[in-house]
Amino acid sequence: MELTELKGIGKTTAVKLQEFGLTDVMDLLFHLPLRYEDKTKITAIDKLTGFSYAQVEGEITKSYVTQGRRPILVCEIDDGSQFMQLKFFNFYYSQKIKMKTGVRIRAYGEIKHGMYGMEIIHPEFTLGEEQPALAQSLTPIYPKSEGISQKLLQKAAAQAITLLEQGAFKLDELLPAQWLSAQQMPTLSDALKFVHKPPPDADVMKLLNHTHPAQQRLKIEEILAHFLAMHQARSAIERLNAPLMPINKMQKQQLLSRLPFELTGAQHRVVNEIHHDLARNHPMQRLVQGDVGSGKTVVAALSIQAALVHGKQAVMMAPTEILAEQHLLTLKDYFPEHEVVFLSGKIKGKIRTEVLAKIASSADVIIGTHALFQADVIYRNLALVIIDEQHRFGVHQRLMLKQKGQANDLTPHSLIMTATPIPRTLAQIAYANLDISVIDELPPNRKVINTVLLDNHKMPQLAERIRHACDKGEQAYWVCTLIEESEHLRAKAAQDTFEELKDWFPDLEVGLIHGRLKSDDKQAVMDRFKANEIQLLIATTVIEVGVDVPNASLMVIENAERLGLSQLHQLRGRVGRGNRQSHCVLMYQAPLSENAQVRLTTMRETNDGFKIARQDLKLRGPGEILGTRQKGSMEFRFSNPEQDAVLFKQAKSMAADLLQSNPDVCEKIIQRWQRQAQELAKV
Repeated sequence: MELTELKGIGKTTAVKLQEFGLTDVMDLLFHLPLRYEDKTKITAIDKLTGFSYAQVEGEITKSYVTQGRRPILVCEIDDGSQFMQLKFFNFYYSQKIKMKTGVRIRAYGEIKHGMYGMEIIHPEFTLGEEQPALAQSLTPIYPKSEGISQKLLQKAAAQAITLLEQGAFKLDELLPAQWLSAQQMPTLSDALKFVHKPPPDADVMKLLNHTHPAQQRLKIEEILAHFLAMHQARSAIERLNAPLMPINKMQKQQLLSRLPFELTGAQHRVVNEIHHDLARNHPMQRLVQGDVGSGKTVVAALSIQAALVHGKQAVMMAPTEILAEQHLLTLKDYFPEHEVVFLSGKIKGKIRTEVLAKIASSADVIIGTHALFQADVIYRNLALVIIDEQHRFGVHQRLMLKQKGQANDLTPHSLIMTATPIPRTLAQIAYANLDISVIDELPPNRKVINTVLLDNHKMPQLAERIRHACDKGEQAYWVCTLIEESEHLRAKAAQDTFEELKDWFPDLEVGLIHGRLKSDDKQAVMDRFKANEIQLLIATTVIEVGVDVPNASLMVIENAERLGLSQLHQLRGRVGRGNRQSHCVLMYQAPLSENAQVRLTTMRETNDGFKIARQDLKLRGPGEILGTRQKGSMEFRFSNPEQDAVLFKQAKSMAADLLQSNPDVCEKIIQRWQRQAQELAKV
């Protein structure tokens, strides 16, 4: 049923809803509430507790505007049990006039402990003796985007539920009735009616905690759809053909003999797993996880070698030019007898034409950024696609690159690498269509990085530490962070810090690197830093991944409280790459929020990326850890792999049973929950 058939939704609104992912009335049914507001009752003021939401009603006893830097409209109300304050930081003069002594007001909002008792800041409110009837059910609050109001979604969802109740369309029950009965779960239709329109006697705490049986019923089917889609994707890949690329010990030794170090046991194990995949005629689909500094690049090189032995092409895509250029230098050293070329969006004109011609004819290894999957890039015989820091790319970008190599009924092998450790249970859920390898061992003699927290005001002590390190011939990074996601602002902040630190350290050579520098200029700065011609490098988070300067032993991260755990861990990993004892200083601006305190304390207490990832999962949830919220990957709308571990286990077992007993039902479940599943899962 079309959205425009609902009252209040015209063509313009329907387009906005479609852009948000709601294409028809069925989508509205599965657009589930994030939380609820309880407007079914009035709570007496003397019964209010802080940090909860409530609805109050009383008479305005005093109304005034505070005088100060920022005027505040304050209304004191009394309901006969006690008085409280309602505060408005943004208000109109007409609002102030209406909120006069003696007027009755009903208000809803978050209860807080104020200086003079309980208060609500910016409540929803209605004025007058004749107040509207209390809500008959909890009010659902839906996820929304710009241009779509909460009221619009509430009215549209309510109409969709009414149509379902009237039998305007039918929702088939796809889960086994016996299983639902044993688990004491409602049918799908009843569950949807309940979550969109909970009755007044609903268990509010269970709904707010997402543990109500109606919510559990929806979660189990969503999780089941995910596992079925992943299995479907894996089966589809296994039906495709890929180039056979076996490699023997002698061929492998050619590259190993060039290395100035021995591989760790974990690297050997992961390389063997990859070479086993490449010797099969089905496309490899492998995710390699390795903590910062565990040596993923050499694992990638040994994978590329298998393609080169068979005269095939390999491509390696990285999210930033700095990281891609670093891979270029490394792989040129590893494969001097092969043609290694570089392509990024900043390569234009005649040079780009020449690079494209080489990719189509003679190049063996191609390194680059997003430019690698543009329409005019034609590969000669692409057999291996390696994607570094995969969570930085949208799934459609990864799929486009892979499709570039599909020729002669052969599909390229795929190796996906990440230095962002993902807790194993979460990885097995999110990447159920991939084989997972973990490089869980750091190179020998790698010293643990010492991490300290330092208040922003203690610059003199920090300056002494930087000077001491540079006097010993070591080098330091100074990373600038900025809240706004603007490359222009980031560059300006770095430039300001650069000027300031040049004054602090007139005897040191200070360098500057940020995302707005031209590619050649960035490379020139990094080359000078590697050659120890620059002792202190001021940088934005552009150096987060890939930069490898073994002589750098000190990392300063300014305003570290602004960054997430994963990013802090990545940045810290730029030091400690040589045999010197390295240090990371996390500068912060007090006071810290509770979450910021947890993040910084975690960084100080451990260097283990997987422990950090587990803490990150608790703080941010799975969607952000996997990069799915921003990058368009498959995301659970309602389920949480950590909170719903039991449901995930049940769903995995049920998926295996259904695939055997009822494949037709499997397809229907996938279609219901993941309309894009087949395309997305291919990557």
